Amino acid sequence: MQTDEALAAALQRGDTEALDLLVSRHYDALTGYCFRLLHGDRALAQDMAQETFLRVLRSIEQYRPPRPFKPWLYAIATHLARDHYSRADTRRTASMPDVDETHPIFIDADLNDDRLMAQDEAREVIDALAALPDAQREVLILYFYQDLPLMTIAETLDIPLGTVKSRLYHGVARLRERMLSDERR
Repeated sequence: MQTDEALAAALQRGDTEALDLLVSRHYDALTGYCFRLLHGDRALAQDMAQETFLRVLRSIEQYRPPRPFKPWLYAIATHLARDHYSRADTRRTASMPDVDETHPIFIDADLNDDRLMAQDEAREVIDALAALPDAQREVLILYFYQDLPLMTIAETLDIPLGTVKSRLYHGVARLRERMLSDERR
């Protein structure tokens, strides 16, 4: 199996099959990353993941091997998400997507209480993440959901390692504080 870096180099040479392999390898995880960055908006996350791969195709000549491909890919997605919120200041007006309580997932009699509680907890985490400053949220998502090492996060976000550690520490503290205060209500 070819590495991501080898596939990116092949794409630079015009091999479009390499893009297909990169998309199949990273689309789901990238969509999950965008989903968390975009406050749980699944349709927007899917659009953002697709736009990320379009940007990869358009700017592949800017990729510089042997730089790892994955941080470069996630940096593009991160910049797109930032652009989304800076355009027309949508962050202030963005809200959580409406939940259709008539959807089968909510009325399926086979769902047990544990699964429903897990869904509630997942929504609480998404809400708590959405309340964090963008810089902290990005680091937490890359670290906990994408399992990227701290140095790779620093490369992805183009910030010093110490800044990543600080954002992670303060982000976890804020997230914990928010989750505990929500629990008390």
